[in-house]
Amino acid sequence: MNNPLLLLRDGNKIPMLALGTGTAWFKEAGDTNFNQKLLDLIKTAIKKGFYHLDCAEMYGTEEEVGRAIKESEVPREKFFITNKVSQGIDDIDAAIRESLRKMQLDYFDLYLIHTPYFADLDADMDTNSDAFKRAQAEFQSKWKSMEKLKTAGLATSIGVSNYLRHHVEATLDGATIPPVLNQIEFHPYLQRGNDYLPWLRENGLKVGSFKGLTPAFRAPDGPLREPLSRIAKAHKTTEAAVLISWIIQNGVVAVTTTKNPARLDEYAQALKITLEDNELQEITDVGLTYHFRTSWSDHFKADDRS
Repeated sequence: MNNPLLLLRDGNKIPMLALGTGTAWFKEAGDTNFNQKLLDLIKTAIKKGFYHLDCAEMYGTEEEVGRAIKESEVPREKFFITNKVSQGIDDIDAAIRESLRKMQLDYFDLYLIHTPYFADLDADMDTNSDAFKRAQAEFQSKWKSMEKLKTAGLATSIGVSNYLRHHVEATLDGATIPPVLNQIEFHPYLQRGNDYLPWLRENGLKVGSFKGLTPAFRAPDGPLREPLSRIAKAHKTTEAAVLISWIIQNGVVAVTTTKNPARLDEYAQALKITLEDNELQEITDVGLTYHFRTSWSDHFKADDRS
């Protein structure tokens, strides 16, 4: 599989299509049952060339993914493994070491802070208030822990996930090694307002996406139903492949997941097609007429596109 690479600010390169190991496989808290189906699917994906695997301690699937990597007998250097810290945010060093142990790895290629909700930092806070200063200090403290694990060689690159602009600003203000990427929900129905993606790039952060197939699977009756069908037929592919291609051609890393092994070939087709400029623009323009957010909605007002 010819997976294009995106250059990060630290000189490392990230493959632009990743197989996510969460969402569809998410385990309930306390569920320690081994998921053989996930192990088999990841091994199948690796055989098909999916070497970028997106993981998180929150998903509860690290042991399955780690075994799949080991049993694949593919050299470690061919993989790009992303992982994220959430439950272990109070001791990031211990959290990454435990994740590495579970996955039988020595390092992660990219390690992210999964969410910004470990501290109460709101965009409209008085920057001179004690509450703001405490929250900002918390963000900078967590980031210093991330810098230390990169220096220790436990992660090649470090970044964040689900951060809004004020979260990134608080992090950058105290950063010695700035984050290289922000992974966020991104698709035609949530393109992020206030020029957020250009701002991230201006500040040296690349963008990764999750829930990119939302217009096809989670909001199938939205206004893109006809355009996606028409464009997919023109390229002799599927709507899912068109959406992944739209994400990648917008310079964003696409993370997608499935329980169905047959979907893997469908997703890989996205790397074999090139959407025309007018097709890219149509998906963008029509997508902007509709708003649909799938994740962390309790932190946003219904009409908030940030």
